[in-house]
Amino acid sequence: MATETVAKPRTSIRVGVQKFGTFLSGMIMPNIGAFIAWGIITAFFIPAGFTPNADLAKLVGPMITYLLPLLIGYTGGRMVYGVRGGVVGAAATMGVIVGTDIPMFIGAMIMGPLTAWIMEKIESLWENKVKPGFEMLIDNFTAGIVAAVMAIFGMMVIGPVVKAFSNGASAVVEFLVNNGLLPFTSIFIEPAKVLFLNNAVNHGILTPLGTEQALAQGKSILFLLEANPGPGVGVLLAYMIFGKGMAKASAPGAALIQFVGGIHEIYFPYVLMKPVIILAAIGGGMTGIFTLVLTGAGLRSPAAPGSIIAVFAATPPDSYFGVALSVLLAATVSFLIASVILKSSKDVEGDELGAATTRMEAMKGKKSSVPSALVGGGAGAGGVAVLAGPVKNIVFACDAGMGSSAMGASVLRNKIKAAGYPDVKVTNSAIANLSDTYDVVITHQDLTERAKPATSSAVHVSVDNFMNSPRYDEIVELVRTSNAPADASGAALDAGAAGAGAAGAGTAVASGVAAPEAEPEAEAGPSGILVAESVILSGTATTRDAAIDEAGQLLLDRGAVDAGYLDAMHEREESVSTYMGSYLAIPHGTNAAKDHIMKSAVSVIRYPNGIDWNGKEVKFVVGVAGINNEHLQILSSIAKVFTNKAQVAQLEAATTVDEVLDLFGKVNS
Repeated sequence: MATETVAKPRTSIRVGVQKFGTFLSGMIMPNIGAFIAWGIITAFFIPAGFTPNADLAKLVGPMITYLLPLLIGYTGGRMVYGVRGGVVGAAATMGVIVGTDIPMFIGAMIMGPLTAWIMEKIESLWENKVKPGFEMLIDNFTAGIVAAVMAIFGMMVIGPVVKAFSNGASAVVEFLVNNGLLPFTSIFIEPAKVLFLNNAVNHGILTPLGTEQALAQGKSILFLLEANPGPGVGVLLAYMIFGKGMAKASAPGAALIQFVGGIHEIYFPYVLMKPVIILAAIGGGMTGIFTLVLTGAGLRSPAAPGSIIAVFAATPPDSYFGVALSVLLAATVSFLIASVILKSSKDVEGDELGAATTRMEAMKGKKSSVPSALVGGGAGAGGVAVLAGPVKNIVFACDAGMGSSAMGASVLRNKIKAAGYPDVKVTNSAIANLSDTYDVVITHQDLTERAKPATSSAVHVSVDNFMNSPRYDEIVELVRTSNAPADASGAALDAGAAGAGAAGAGTAVASGVAAPEAEPEAEAGPSGILVAESVILSGTATTRDAAIDEAGQLLLDRGAVDAGYLDAMHEREESVSTYMGSYLAIPHGTNAAKDHIMKSAVSVIRYPNGIDWNGKEVKFVVGVAGINNEHLQILSSIAKVFTNKAQVAQLEAATTVDEVLDLFGKVNS
């Protein structure tokens, strides 16, 4: 199970709301480029655009009516049930498109995931019960029938309901505007932002409604309710002048990143460290919205990210003054309120905790022993815990995967490289896109619970500041101790890279720990997972790709896979190396390659002279294809063998295939 580094959040309700919000925004965020493309075409070619062109303006209607909803429906379906879910989700979305006369963004956000979920549940009824050779026929007809039925359901039921909801929402917005109440939405929007619901509010709710309004009116105020950079930069400017310690020192850089880079998440910790500061953000937000209402300003399309550059790029000519004034006044009011709060504050600010920790470590001349709590295991040298295997993959995860997490990844990547570990991969990702292929997962403390389900085998590190967290030095220390040269027990297998299950070909070989036993048990015989015909003592390949072909061909010769699986093995290798350490590589297919596996099988090839595997020497290549965890016992055997140097030496010295089969058999006996 995942290792925790902080106490569980006080409430699970917020986590649930965040998960739902992340799911909604996850359907919009990947397609923001298409929204912007539509906004650019609209800005230039409609009659009121910069360069009116009647022919090119014909793109506007079809894009917003068909393209954008279909993209949303496909994305939502794919999030639930992969590519096949995306296909049926898009097909079903056509029903709500045809059934109404308004852009069906909300309808697409319903039909895409709903249709994929229904198909997944239906197919689970006969999973693993279809005779070989009939899978494609049944899968395709199931998808077609479900898509057709749901398209009709969307047209007859969901479309009219969503249209009624959209009309009601538009009426509410119009009522708020006409009665001067729209600014009060900041009371809800600004706190939601700092609780990491910013993308859910903006792209899950405001963007669909704003796009419909922009289509009718040429612009929408809704695009700027959450994306206005003014409130955030006002808070950061106040910290620049009246803040203390690390907060004051880091505020100038944070302000530049927030205002120009558009990464609003970077100011959230400054609010969370002194929650009363949220009043400044609310005041600034209300001022900005009130200014937009007075001037009648708005944006043509979403501003993503919320950079001042993106904001003005989406601003129509008649709104430049109103938008600029809105940002300026929002920043001014936010700055003034935050300044009063900070200047009158007598207590020690929350950010001083981070600064105090850093100063304490400097005075002690060593890092904190907190990493011991990170892994929940025994301590290694110096009191810092060591993972069962080396740290190879670290991921920063945030709501959208391209804001605060990107900055944190950049900071830690430089620290780890400076410490002399350039091979440790540090990436960033949206929480919705996480998979259990990482050794360490870093999230904001309010997001940790959302990241755990998808990364159950990883070490989880919670931080309160992506830019300056003292936890980064502790992670570097964790890498240093965990990536020390292997002792006599042999180099540990990397659980993250070994994730055959996460890759669709099986379940990971854990770091130094046997994989779960298979059901049923595998036999080293003609009907077993590993048979003599699939073991070669002297392979002929001289390159990584040729070795993958050779291992895959053995699986193909046994009728375990079709030719498409070999392509998927190469695809997998290009995305994540299957090198395990101890001269071992375990190539396997991608998650999308499940349909290419007919039965579970494993092949083993020895290369006495070694093969260059992305800079690592490999002498043993194990090809893997698995269904229903049938292959896990043999993988458990392989894991045990390759974490024992004496047994690896026996494999190297083996002169017969029977010796190899016997060695793997003895491990589990």
